Formats: sequence, C-alpha cells, structure tokens
Amino acid sequence: MTHVEDELRSQPECWQRAAALAPEHRTALPAPGERVAIVGCGTSYFMAQAVAALRETAGAGETDAFAASEFPAGRRYDRIVALTRSGTTTEVLDLLRRVRGTTRTTAVTADPHTPVTTAADETVVLDFADERSVVQTRFATTALTLLRAHLGLHPDTAVADARTALAADLPQGLVGCGQFTFLGRGWTVGLANEAALKMREASLSWTEAYPAMEYRHGPISITTAGRATWMFGEAPEGLADQVRATGGLWIPGDLDPLAELVRAQRLAVAVAAARDLNPDTPRHLTRSVILAP
Repeated sequence: MTHVEDELRSQPECWQRAAALAPEHRTALPAPGERVAIVGCGTSYFMAQAVAALRETAGAGETDAFAASEFPAGRRYDRIVALTRSGTTTEVLDLLRRVRGTTRTTAVTADPHTPVTTAADETVVLDFADERSVVQTRFATTALTLLRAHLGLHPDTAVADARTALAADLPQGLVGCGQFTFLGRGWTVGLANEAALKMREASLSWTEAYPAMEYRHGPISITTAGRATWMFGEAPEGLADQVRATGGLWIPGDLDPLAELVRAQRLAVAVAAARDLNPDTPRHLTRSVILAP
C-alpha cells in the first residue's frame, strides 16, 4: 500500500479528532463578524476556497480566498488564516511576515517545528494528520473539517459518509476513462478544483474543474464517450441528462461533498495503479515548495 493510500484511508478518524478540537481553538480561529482572508498554495488554496464560501454563506462574515502569492497588498482584513501542511512554503511565510503587526494571523499546519509557528500570531497544529506522501489528502480535509466544525457546519453524517466512500466500489468504467471533469456549487467548487488537482498529481490525468453552471458555457463540449463528469453536491436541474446525452459517464455526488472528495482521491490512486505510476512520487513535485532567495 502506498503512503497516500494509507493516509487517505485514515481520514474518518482524523475528521473526528479535528471536529472535537474545534472548541479548543475557538479564539485562534475567525470570530463571527470578522473580515477574513484565507490563503494557501496548491491543495491548501482550494481548501481555502471551500472554507471562504462556507463561512460567508453561513453569515459569519465577509471571507475571501487567495493563493498566498496573489494576496492583494492594499486590502485590509481583521484576520488572515494560512493553511500550510509543511509550514515551510515560501509564499505563505513571505505573506505572514509582510503583514506582521498590521493584521492578526493564524496558521493551520501539521508540523509544530517549522517557521510558520513564529511567522503567525497564533498556530493550530494538526500533527495527527501529517503525511509522508507528497500528494495531500488527509491534512487538507482535516483542516477543512476543523474550520467547518468551528462554523457549526460539520454534519454528523460526514464521517459515516467518508467510511462509505472508502468501502464502496468505484463506479464501473470510471477508472478506464480518458478524461475527468469535476463540478461544484458554492463551497464545493473548491472541492472540485482539489479533485482535479489530485488526478493530475497522482495519475497524470487530463482533468478539469468548473462551477457547475459554468460547465454548460463551453466545457461540456469536450464530454463524450469514455470521459467522466463528477458532481460534488446537488446538481443543477437537467445537467445529469445533458451529460448522459453526450455519451459521457455521469457521477452524482450522493455523499457529503467532503466524502465525495475521498472517493476522488481513491480514483486518483486507482488510475495511477492502472497506469503503473507511483502516486507517492508525482512528477516534478516536492512535499513543500521552497523558493531559493
């Protein structure tokens, strides 16, 4: 079993621990009404997108998500939350140091012995969700679970659905598809983006991701037999029939959307195995991006 496969299978237990920890970190995480920016790189950026949409839709306060390298320098926030598994990513550290003393900052990380713990004002450590694999799975979803629980939006069904996602067979014919499109709405757009990234990293697949309604505005033209379209959450009316009419494989999101991401992680590993690839050593990637000065 690869590291990434072992780690993705531990997610139900990690989510339970994160949800239980949320009250303990209440003061380190955004308070209701705060204007918040959530930043990250790669997978962490897509988790930031999901959290930002969840928080704002819940009425907890204006919330934006940025790739750490693209944070708008002139914009003011009450708090910046940085998601960083390694705690060493150059762009995240540069941003935290740049705003030190002007904006309150919180880092959510997996390693308490990295530079981010001194660059941020406050730190939440999820060391039980750290990973050996380059490809992120459980840290990302555990950080999202922590923030989801902090918002009071972690449903009782999420962990059970994750276990279902791990136990159930993948849909017939899915692993053999030559192209994968992931769709989301609201907070699940970030999850769709992350699912596509997992497929690229682990299996070198041709993958795309879109807001579900935007998919109709051009991207559906690539869908045909031997290609799959996977919905995270409830699909817009009529979309499933449109996809099926192209000859493409439609995968509905019947589980909690975060559990659907677990299924997509499993797909990435399965496609990698079918192509004789090692998902623990993705091409051209390292565990943390540290830029030379």
